Amino acid sequence: MIPFSPPRIDQRVIDEVTAALKSGWITTGPRTKQFEKEITAYCGNKTTVAVNSWTAGMEVLLNWWGIGEGDEVILPAYTYCASANVIIHSGAKPVMVDLNPEDFNMSVEAVRKAITPRTKAIMPVDIAGFPCDYDALNALVESVKDQFHPGSDLQAQLGRILILADAAHSFGATVNGKRSGSLADITCFSFHAVKNLSTAEGGAMLINLPDSFDHEEIYKELCIKILHGQSKDALAKAQKGNWRYDVMEPGFKCNMTDIQAALGLVELDRYQENMDRRKEIFRQYDAGFADQSWAIKPLYKTADKETCYHLYLLRIAGATEPQRDAIMQAIFDQDVSVNVHFQPLPILTAYKNRGYNMADYPEAWNKYANEITLPVYFDLTDEQVAIVIKAVKQAVQQVMG
Repeated sequence: MIPFSPPRIDQRVIDEVTAALKSGWITTGPRTKQFEKEITAYCGNKTTVAVNSWTAGMEVLLNWWGIGEGDEVILPAYTYCASANVIIHSGAKPVMVDLNPEDFNMSVEAVRKAITPRTKAIMPVDIAGFPCDYDALNALVESVKDQFHPGSDLQAQLGRILILADAAHSFGATVNGKRSGSLADITCFSFHAVKNLSTAEGGAMLINLPDSFDHEEIYKELCIKILHGQSKDALAKAQKGNWRYDVMEPGFKCNMTDIQAALGLVELDRYQENMDRRKEIFRQYDAGFADQSWAIKPLYKTADKETCYHLYLLRIAGATEPQRDAIMQAIFDQDVSVNVHFQPLPILTAYKNRGYNMADYPEAWNKYANEITLPVYFDLTDEQVAIVIKAVKQAVQQVMG
């Protein structure tokens, strides 16, 4: 069986994790702090706080920014449920918009129409690692500043709608040479097991607000917030006689551990090697389906934007949702694992029950109904790529004729 997205666990990773275990630091310690600094250097943002998941990080960020009951956050209807779940948890309302025709990202024009005086943040989602149109989004929030009504001191200091990027997929992606993490006011990454850069579970909050914000103080404040509001972490308390701490607020508990950071440091050090291999797999898929009239290949590079080659989103022209499902089963029957990214939020019970209607998002439905995600990972061999291509072609022929 060709798996869909196994993590890259080799001797180098094992050695680094073993070293972390032997060091005596298995919770937040020197490796976590180093990982944060290296992420900041790589992405070009102003400060970074590592956490134990994208979800926890985004919940902390919404709380810190003062987003809550009565507020609205705009996001695409086409994303994983975590994007909307965290907004629900904050007490705010997720306001969903449709996608661009040409890619899987949110339509900026749809965002413009969805803005109200209650809008506190826009959450672009870089589906499959291909960045959203951040230049247009940044221009949009500047153009509607007169409609913005701040609900906290931070919001008032910014003076406009926050761009809060869901970059769970896009670590390493670029827009005009700038990397994801430095494209929005705030960015949240995921380092889950299936991501390009994995810490098993994990994530990071990247802050890149205007220079008028004190990013050193923001770092300290967020570090307190992710550790129950405690004024000192274990690393600080380990200093001689430094045991006493205070609790500044009833905070969260989502700090990253040094065991997780050990994986991340290895992954980050060889990240370009990883992306280069993924790029080659994309090239082979493109070539393999070039002569198939039914194959709608994904957009992943333009004059100004380039993906991090996280997911290859193949669409089957003319396929209905049941036909797509049948094609997937025929691929599985050939011992090849595939997936779908994603089921749009309005078809999920939790969001149907909240009044969201899939008919309001036709482009999201069009993308979902015939999409199949193919395996892409460093250890996938050229021979296995050829097997995947053959399996997909045979499955489409079997179902579509």
